[in-house]
Amino acid sequence: RFAPEKKEGGEERCTKLSASGLVYRHYGKEVISEYYPQLLTEENSSALEWVYGKMYDTFMEAIDAIDTGVEPIPSGHDDVELQYRDSTGLSIRVGRTNPRWNEIDDVTGSPPEPDARFEIASETCGKDFMSVLIKIVESDLPARSIVESAVKKRYECDTSGEILCLPSGGLPWKSQVYELEKDYALEVPIKYVLYTDQAGMWRIQCVSVEGKAFENRLGLPADWRGVRDEDLSKVAGIEGCTFCHASGFIGGNKSYEGVLEMARFALKVGKE
Repeated sequence: RFAPEKKEGGEERCTKLSASGLVYRHYGKEVISEYYPQLLTEENSSALEWVYGKMYDTFMEAIDAIDTGVEPIPSGHDDVELQYRDSTGLSIRVGRTNPRWNEIDDVTGSPPEPDARFEIASETCGKDFMSVLIKIVESDLPARSIVESAVKKRYECDTSGEILCLPSGGLPWKSQVYELEKDYALEVPIKYVLYTDQAGMWRIQCVSVEGKAFENRLGLPADWRGVRDEDLSKVAGIEGCTFCHASGFIGGNKSYEGVLEMARFALKVGKE
């Protein structure tokens, strides 16, 4: 059987269900609500659906893809090679619990007991599942409403609609922005997000291209990059600047007015 045909954003899924995915499809909501029964209330029904889908996207889909033999690079792109490989994923770690072909237990003098290793693998999977679920329910879900409010009020922040202002930093906003842009069918994508750090400094951070960790939709101006404090204020012509990262993905200012001016100027320069 196929996995849910489309992701929340509407993209086609790449994989069929593995045994694990099939179990999740039929019992996932039950498992989630066992740990978070508050999601079973009528007013939280949409939240349960969102958590269920988010959990599949974040955790289960990769397991299904690996187990059903889906290559990380789509067919038709055979000329593309991975620049590095990650050996820390769940499937890799579970594989490492299997007894080595030549492994002998020092105590028994025999190969390790496979059932004991299975218990270790099962515990590993359970811990990973719960760590992802906890983050989604206790961090991503409450953050979503905050980011959604900022998206709705984006024109109050700037008439371009391309700048978001969050009431505080630290909350997970990146994936929320991508999802909400699709949910609200935004014609113009968000370029910058403004928020305060723990010290109260205002920051401007670029929204990266979806699926790319280090490519921004619109980076900060090149002549700001790697410059700090008064030198940056002089270069930018904006008071209160504190820094701009050398890669141009994030910068700072002492005030909201200053960081908003930085965002507006960066938008103007980026569109010239």
